[in-house]
Amino acid sequence: MFHGSMVAIVTPMAEDGSVQHDALADLIEWHVDSGTDAIVPVGTTGESATLSHEEHCALIRFVVERVAGRVPVIAGTGANATSEAIELTRCAMEAGADAALLVTPYYNKPPQEGLYLHYRAVAEAVPLPQILYNVPGRTACDLLPETVERLSHVPNIVGIKEASGSLDRARELLKRCGGRLDVYSGDDALAREMILAGGRGVISVTANVAPGKMHEMCTAALGGDAETAARIDGELAALHRDLFLESNPIPVKWALFEMGRIGRGIRLPLTPLSECYREPLREALRAAGAL
Repeated sequence: MFHGSMVAIVTPMAEDGSVQHDALADLIEWHVDSGTDAIVPVGTTGESATLSHEEHCALIRFVVERVAGRVPVIAGTGANATSEAIELTRCAMEAGADAALLVTPYYNKPPQEGLYLHYRAVAEAVPLPQILYNVPGRTACDLLPETVERLSHVPNIVGIKEASGSLDRARELLKRCGGRLDVYSGDDALAREMILAGGRGVISVTANVAPGKMHEMCTAALGGDAETAARIDGELAALHRDLFLESNPIPVKWALFEMGRIGRGIRLPLTPLSECYREPLREALRAAGAL
């Protein structure tokens, strides 16, 4: 249903933490012009954890309106309370989003049966295509392949963003669910190999600063052109690494500020990129042709 380079877009902010809607609109135009295949607002990279419910829904509406059907919009709507995830997913559907991306419930560490029932409840409550999101390094919760396989039989669960950092996990998901569920990389550094193994794309941090090259790399990999995909990915390798020198989205927001595309703002408890990491990230941006 969805494929290619799907940007986990930042939420631009001023230094006081207020959302910069003009900057967000400009980013959307840049992504559409650069070939980005889908826009994913209010996920981890969009600082969803520090947005109020009203801000979250308003941002989804804003992005859908600005994109105006030119590319799919996949709205982040995950929460650690099932009732809140349902509410946010319903908001995304009413706003006109094409799908929702739901991170595993964080902090409360549900068992696998709880995860299954959580996702099934959201899917049954809101008839919108839904993508599971597994990122155990941030949530302390691992959505196991056998649970994903159970969920792949729920009609409107259409994919999974797998960000465990394991190609073996991705291969297992493809083997178990490949005919029913699209598998997307949640790790930029593994995206090329995951796509060549049968994945359908990446929900990407790197695409925030190098949208054209991420699109080209994904297109080559989806077309089976491993050589071209490897060449482009090599140009992006330093970005894949250095955009995680500190917790996402700290480095990527600083990089976009350095590129003159957004303001300095980021919400506490996150802080601007530490001085010691700025020159290495500048070098990675230069290597990718982004600066």
